[in-house]
Amino acid sequence: MARRRKHRTHLKGGVASNPGSAEGVPKSFVIKHGQVGSSLAQLVRDVRKVMEPNTASRLRERARNKLRDFLTMAPALGVTHLLAFTLTDVAPSLRIVRLSAGPTLSFRVERYSLTKDIINASRRARSMSTVEYLSPPLLVLASFPPPSPTTPPHLTLMMKTFQSMFPPLSPHTLSLSSARRVVLVHYNADRGTVDFRHYLITVKPYGVSKRIRRILEGAPAKSSTAHSHTGTLDLGNEKDVADFLLRKKGEPGPSSDGYESAASSASSVAGDDADAVSLADDYVGRNNKKGTKRAVKLDEIGPRMELRLIKIVEGVPGKEGGVLYHEFVKKTKAEIRAQKAEHAAKEKLRQQRREEQEKNVQRKKMAQEAKKGKKAGEERDEEDVSEDEGADGSDHGEEMASGEEEDYSDGEGGDEEGDWDEDEMISEGEESDEESGSESEDEAPRPPPKKLKTKSKR
Repeated sequence: MARRRKHRTHLKGGVASNPGSAEGVPKSFVIKHGQVGSSLAQLVRDVRKVMEPNTASRLRERARNKLRDFLTMAPALGVTHLLAFTLTDVAPSLRIVRLSAGPTLSFRVERYSLTKDIINASRRARSMSTVEYLSPPLLVLASFPPPSPTTPPHLTLMMKTFQSMFPPLSPHTLSLSSARRVVLVHYNADRGTVDFRHYLITVKPYGVSKRIRRILEGAPAKSSTAHSHTGTLDLGNEKDVADFLLRKKGEPGPSSDGYESAASSASSVAGDDADAVSLADDYVGRNNKKGTKRAVKLDEIGPRMELRLIKIVEGVPGKEGGVLYHEFVKKTKAEIRAQKAEHAAKEKLRQQRREEQEKNVQRKKMAQEAKKGKKAGEERDEEDVSEDEGADGSDHGEEMASGEEEDYSDGEGGDEEGDWDEDEMISEGEESDEESGSESEDEAPRPPPKKLKTKSKR
């Protein structure tokens, strides 16, 4: 039986449908560093949901991780932006770092609301799924002054920083069904703050009442009826469908208290002429076909933040350059020139130290290689000497063996007086030996020396 092929269904929408489209898309890290509370940690997770799918959703920070660890690791992974949350004595802080050369924008988080707070406070609670986060959100920049010579440079830089965090919008290649969320960045000139909002795009039938829309769209998700999971409306308590459709406003029904709020009455007709659009392509949802007229609504799903720009610095944390903007510290032109000269001197010194360090590394490498070569040469010389000694020793051993063989051969063929004769009588000199001392009597007779066995040369 053939092996079943597994189809991966958990890949991100853009990468799964078009793998080559991920090139050039900005990617981000959203992290927290330092001691932060549970509320700020939840805000970090909510901002990761906003930045999906081009962010590390399951990134885990450890207590021993430093900010420079993420700065070192990010360029290798193609990360272009780093959003770092921390808790200060005044308020939570957010730093947006443009990798890998900067600049770094520091914000103070004046106020914020979590996603769960926004959904709980909403009148129409929505159950969010993972489908909405398979495509990046659309960015909307509102109330920013247009770039001009009179526009403050820090506002233009802040606007371009937010713009570079999200993929560029191309209307000619954008699929309508992939536009599911909107991120709004609104500049409040009166307060000098930036409002950050996150919305979900919803499309509803246009020009119909709330009851008709409930029939067309099916039962609401918060309904507790038995048929709510099937997407059909339960009219079991109604005598006729006309009683449900033609019931006047405020008239009590079989399962209502007879009261209708102003918000529900205002939303009985979904949209006006300003909200109505003709769909250019098929969209997600029931009966949202191409060319049909629909009302487009934005439902806020959070998180919500109010940011105040504090400082803009060249470079990245740890390698900061000059201060381009500061909210509270203002410097004169002479102080700015002195600061630039100081940063230039520090940069020059850093370059000199780097060059000196590289030279030291090269010198150590060369010394180590020379040491290895010298050691290898000494080992080769020792091997040559040992081989020469082994050759000389073998020649000398052969000569000695041949000399001993000649000596023994001479003894055998010469005079036989030196041979031991057992029948020979003891001479008189033996008595004089006995008189000289008793030490010779105790000594045992020594056997004759054995002949060495040597191999003769053939």
